[in-house]
Amino acid sequence: MIFKALDYRTNLPIKLEVKGDKIYDISVCDERIDSNFFIAPGLVDIQLNGFQGIDLNQLGLKMTDVKTLAQVLFRNGVTTFFPTIITNAVNATHDLLAVIAAACDAYPEIDKCIGGIHLEGPFLSAEDGPRGAHRKEFIQAPDWELFSYWQKAAKGRIKIITLAPEWAGSSIFIKRCVASGVVVSIGHTAANPEQIKLAIEAGARMSTHLGNASHAMLPRHINYIYEQLASEELWSTVIADGFHLPDSLLKICIKAKPNQTILISDATSFAGLPSGLYTGHIGGEVELNSEGKLHVKNNPNLLAGSAQSVMWGVNQLVKKQILSLQEAWNMASLKPSAFFNGNATNALEVGNQADIVIFKKEHNNLKVIKTIKAGELVFEN
Repeated sequence: MIFKALDYRTNLPIKLEVKGDKIYDISVCDERIDSNFFIAPGLVDIQLNGFQGIDLNQLGLKMTDVKTLAQVLFRNGVTTFFPTIITNAVNATHDLLAVIAAACDAYPEIDKCIGGIHLEGPFLSAEDGPRGAHRKEFIQAPDWELFSYWQKAAKGRIKIITLAPEWAGSSIFIKRCVASGVVVSIGHTAANPEQIKLAIEAGARMSTHLGNASHAMLPRHINYIYEQLASEELWSTVIADGFHLPDSLLKICIKAKPNQTILISDATSFAGLPSGLYTGHIGGEVELNSEGKLHVKNNPNLLAGSAQSVMWGVNQLVKKQILSLQEAWNMASLKPSAFFNGNATNALEVGNQADIVIFKKEHNNLKVIKTIKAGELVFEN
């Protein structure tokens, strides 16, 4: 297959040839190319709870739901994603993880799309604010035997765990996770600076949706957000849907860590649905307003995850001139790949896997035209 469009990095016309699942050749294209069409690496979303009515955290989840979810994400330019399972009852978490693992085994094409599973909880802060929309009755201290039980259900596919490091025994738990190849991310925490430093020393490498899931009021100088933002060891993930963080804080996060900031969606099953009142595991009774903000019913200040795609976040960063198109796109594609692989294995370079998106600039928005996953055309508008 041969694709022709403007290189999103340079705005120059290129011809990209795919053979098998790899990029075979990239060359200058002498033909006239529509100046609104661009070619770029596939997006990678490392925190996604669901989309368009499919809830990864709802009991009754089926393997076919996971397959459908991947197909929905292709339409949004996502070629790799990390299904995210949040705080729940022990057996419910086990069963949901088992369904995702079974889907990967049953559908090889879906297995290629799932970079790993993100377990967000239940080892989180029980305090209001840091706990966010996670259900308090299921919150508990880190437990290695319990985690191992869930990892067995996931067939080793849990690759990220978000936890609050203020629990006793957290450092030992973190070290065991790291030794087993699991990335530990600090989030939903009320930890003091010393507890965060100990978590980093134990091997924590990331901050989950930094700036969110926190107290409404914090000490002005010494607090867990600044401590994580100042750490050179931690990468930050941020939500840029226009609701989770003010533009000023987004700018600060990106400027503090220009090479260590990853864009995520934190999308829930309500993403892609019309505005209205809904009920789900995340947040219970929630409201999706006409602007696209998702919050707990009757409490607009308590968000219940996001109702927007990671592509929406890219759009927000570009439209608000916080980042260039290339920078914003890389935050949701090359950066997460580089974090997990040591280098960006999805970059537009000969020999890399052909995870590619062709998109169009339309009315100041980006619209996906084609998505190619591992050399196969999986979506075409």
